[in-house]
Amino acid sequence: AAGGTTSSAAARPATAGPPAARPTTLAITVRPTAPGRKVAGMNVPEAHSRVAVVTGGGSGIGAALCRRFAEAGMSIVVADVDKPAAVEVAGQLADEGVLVADARALPVRVDVASADEVAALGEATMDAFGAVHLVCNNAGVSAGGLSWEVPMSDWQWVMEVNLWGVVYGVRTFVPLIVRSGGGHIVNTASMAGLTSPPFMSPYSVAKHGVVALSEALYHELSFSHPEVGASVLCPGWVRTRIHEAGRNRPQRHGGPTMFGEGGLSEGEEGADGPGAMVAQLIASGMDPSEVADLVWSAVLERRFWVFTGDDWIAMAAERARGAFAGENPQLKLPGIELPV
Repeated sequence: AAGGTTSSAAARPATAGPPAARPTTLAITVRPTAPGRKVAGMNVPEAHSRVAVVTGGGSGIGAALCRRFAEAGMSIVVADVDKPAAVEVAGQLADEGVLVADARALPVRVDVASADEVAALGEATMDAFGAVHLVCNNAGVSAGGLSWEVPMSDWQWVMEVNLWGVVYGVRTFVPLIVRSGGGHIVNTASMAGLTSPPFMSPYSVAKHGVVALSEALYHELSFSHPEVGASVLCPGWVRTRIHEAGRNRPQRHGGPTMFGEGGLSEGEEGADGPGAMVAQLIASGMDPSEVADLVWSAVLERRFWVFTGDDWIAMAAERARGAFAGENPQLKLPGIELPV
């Protein structure tokens, strides 16, 4: 070509045969365990001088977790959207001599539906203690009714707290646990995350998401940060006030409601309505302290699944069997019989 230029065709290198096929497998790099880094579960002596954060710590399972971890010698961050409840739990741990040696309990108000507030919780924890080793993303709420009638405000409230709250907790605290030298994270799901009961679709959808997130997190930590363990708690009926969670419902989702208002309520069916049955089953459920013992055992043993009863395990197993056998769903819940 004139002027000594070269055409793009002439400049293009010759190729021999078709282009090489792209790899069909994903290469995963597993980070080797650094010398001295412990991969085994947290042991009891190590719990002393360690720090635990529990969301939803002002009542129910959360309050029981705070007490159990304090009994093991840990300092506790009692996080709850209900600040007075968090203050009360922290005060009880101190006044009743549950805290060991120089351990402390710090109450913090946090709405886990806010990414900024969860990030601020992480900052407050590091400012107060300089480290965090055990985190329980435990805060939860409930609402329900017929799937096509549940108000969008209910869907948004439940999803923001029960699913996005856990997402925000994982994003905030996993890096802090890594920075602190390792530890464990526990996400509270539910047996509703392994089954799909009627009249509680928002709750079940969120809890299925928590199970999926937690299982993926377990594998990811195994690959990249084996010094951090992960567990998912899937309780059945437990004596908590989750069915009264509307007492702390924020204004952006309609403001506080009392149990009996909204979809999952006694309604026109009175004492035989689904809301009344749920309330009865919750009242007859496992004591939160027993759940806390199961969680602590899982942390010590570095065990992923935490269940609260063989009847629930059998129910989930039967559901899986029926699904793979192509059978239509069967309604079987421990302690309750509903029409199909």
